[in-house]
Amino acid sequence: MSTPLEGLDGDGVAMSDTAFLENISSIYKRMSHAAMRAGRNPEDIKLIAVTKTVSIEKVKQAVDAGLRIFGESRVQEAQKKVMSNELRAMSERLSWHLIGHLQKNKAKVAVELFDLIHSVDSAELAEAINKYAEKHGKIQEILVQVKLSDELAKYGILKDNLVSLLDEIKKMKHLKVKGLMTIPPYFDEPGMARPYFKETRRLRDEAEMEGFKLPELSMGMTNDFEVAIEEGATMVRIGTAIFGDRT
Repeated sequence: MSTPLEGLDGDGVAMSDTAFLENISSIYKRMSHAAMRAGRNPEDIKLIAVTKTVSIEKVKQAVDAGLRIFGESRVQEAQKKVMSNELRAMSERLSWHLIGHLQKNKAKVAVELFDLIHSVDSAELAEAINKYAEKHGKIQEILVQVKLSDELAKYGILKDNLVSLLDEIKKMKHLKVKGLMTIPPYFDEPGMARPYFKETRRLRDEAEMEGFKLPELSMGMTNDFEVAIEEGATMVRIGTAIFGDRT
């Protein structure tokens, strides 16, 4: 995993916010170390910078620091950023991911905005995305969100229904499932999230034995991303550790 800060100097990025740059550098180092502990190639893990409530100016600074993949939780907030003149005028190719829950009535806009939707959790939602992807003339890449906890606030397909959902999506010609996503409960001790990451990887491996190709595992956030990487995450979603605490 090449860190985007390598080779940059005061002429290349906005160096005034030293702490911001140090945050990004620290995260990449921690990602690399976690990968190496697990005998994995750090290059196989993507950092998704979560920009929920982050200003467009701060996103621009993140781009200047080398970040290219950004995750948003709400379609309406993402639309303001993705379609902003400031970000659209940048020469860099940015990739936008929807990492929050998606309502069917927002599927049309989501298809227009996002390269990858992490949070597909039902056949009905998949059908809505497929319909708008067809109208938009694109193959929409998605992840299936798996729910492994009893928390009412968490979304996702129950693990016993995963393969049947994958079978349904397989029939939809304008969707491409790239893998699975999960959000474990929050624990003060990151290691307590490990069983949830292990189980998500196991479910992915079982589904692949059924013939599905699911290379991506989106799991791990600021509090537990190193544990997630040790258990096979290929994408980690990090906001607070980059941008600081937000409301």
